[in-house]
Amino acid sequence: MPQIKNAFIRYRIIDRMLRSKYKPFPSKQDLRKACEEALFGDTEGAHICDSTIEKDLFAMRMEHDAPIKFNKKNNGYYYSDDHFTINDIPLTADELESIKFALNTLQQFREVPFFQQFGHAIDKISDRIAVESDKNADELGNYIQFETALSTGGSEHLSLLLDAIRQKKMVWFVYINYVKGVEKPRKVAPLFLKEYRNRWYLITYDVNKEDIITFALERMQDLKIEDETIKLPVDFDAQHYFKDSVGITVFPGQPEKISLKANKIAARYIDSQPFHSSQKLVSSGKEYTVFELNILISEEFIRSILSYAGEIEILKPKRLRKILAERIETMSKLY
Repeated sequence: MPQIKNAFIRYRIIDRMLRSKYKPFPSKQDLRKACEEALFGDTEGAHICDSTIEKDLFAMRMEHDAPIKFNKKNNGYYYSDDHFTINDIPLTADELESIKFALNTLQQFREVPFFQQFGHAIDKISDRIAVESDKNADELGNYIQFETALSTGGSEHLSLLLDAIRQKKMVWFVYINYVKGVEKPRKVAPLFLKEYRNRWYLITYDVNKEDIITFALERMQDLKIEDETIKLPVDFDAQHYFKDSVGITVFPGQPEKISLKANKIAARYIDSQPFHSSQKLVSSGKEYTVFELNILISEEFIRSILSYAGEIEILKPKRLRKILAERIETMSKLY
């Protein structure tokens, strides 16, 4: 990869390091090691030297107006503007070319099983790059708009949590409970990371409660890895754990057979994008189609059904019909 493209990648790595709340005030050596490990899988200094990082910091200040300062007390660098990030700066032509090169490589492997689950993401990046390469890119906002995930954050914790899972280390963080409106420190064994509707979740084992608990990454603060190595009393299999689930919610109990009737328009959407892998078409008529699936009745599934309003009727079980009737009655009182 040309040196100029490496420089752009280093800028992004340095930017991420300077914005890290877990390891604030990274030193020049910290920045060098992070860049070398990301680019070459090594930290010994054979590929990147301290002077290269010095030049990068200077270039970021001069070319991107990055407010990089040095803190003598902590012997490290930081942004004087907490809200600054180089990610807000439009990509240069060279950066776009670098992404194109990497994307073309990924496209060759999109049918390989390991990458199949990321096929949609690869296509979206490809579409975006194709549009950005348009000669009249400045006017594109008048003609095209990409879907934007209005996520509240949390993705900055992914790398740290993945390291903790691999190393089988406990993690500590302060968690915000939306229901009770309180912040509480938690210490758990991380098991698995799962994305659902543009939000990231951490599946954990709570040693004290002897139970598996899910946390939303966006509600975590002051995350850190503990030195304590975890020894789980049970083996965790993510595929088995979520096999009866719609969304992120899992709870003890047996899955239930759901039978639902959808009008012809809703049926097309449901058939093209099933609620769950167990979904099957039972019968199809001129006006209605009946589907069946076996799942745990979670809040995510209930909200998905309600999103279709009067286009879907739950035939069974009665328990789910009652839940929906109560929700609909509450809604009707608001209008």
